[in-house]
Amino acid sequence: MAKIISYNVNGIRAAVNKGLLDWLKKTDADIVCLQEIKAMPGQLDQEVHDRLHDHTFWYPAQKKGYSGVAIFSRKRPDHIEYGCGIKKYDDEGRILRADFGNNSVMSVYFPSGTSGEERQDFKYEFMDDFQKYIDKLKKKRPNLIVCGDYNICHKPIDIHNPVSNANSTGFLPEERE
Repeated sequence: MAKIISYNVNGIRAAVNKGLLDWLKKTDADIVCLQEIKAMPGQLDQEVHDRLHDHTFWYPAQKKGYSGVAIFSRKRPDHIEYGCGIKKYDDEGRILRADFGNNSVMSVYFPSGTSGEERQDFKYEFMDDFQKYIDKLKKKRPNLIVCGDYNICHKPIDIHNPVSNANSTGFLPEERE
């Protein structure tokens, strides 16, 4: 059995400065899925790369300092799939998949929808398209583990003050269905 960890680092460079590398070592995880890396691999010092897992795969956004996902693993995957084939999501570095034999692990960073109606609509489109993508993928890769930041609070216990946040993106009824 593999130990898999998923973590939204909200910027990998800042997370490294706050002790991410020591934390990763203590977790002793076989696979680490990161979201919101906000960096290209070349923006990190070689020392940082040397302290990461044996195999690192990055899928940053085209826009510097924005979104992006990564997967680090001890074992070399048989295959890495960058993106889902939909340009507007792939440009934002939203989906990365690693295949290990019959098993697949995916790191996903859902859009937040917090910057207005246009981005909320983008989030809904992503949710619909992602579901279609997963439904199709599971026919070929049924042993799929989806890790990530969904930017959705599923239950009232998952959010501070659910009453005042009832109409907030990330906690809307249509997002939680």
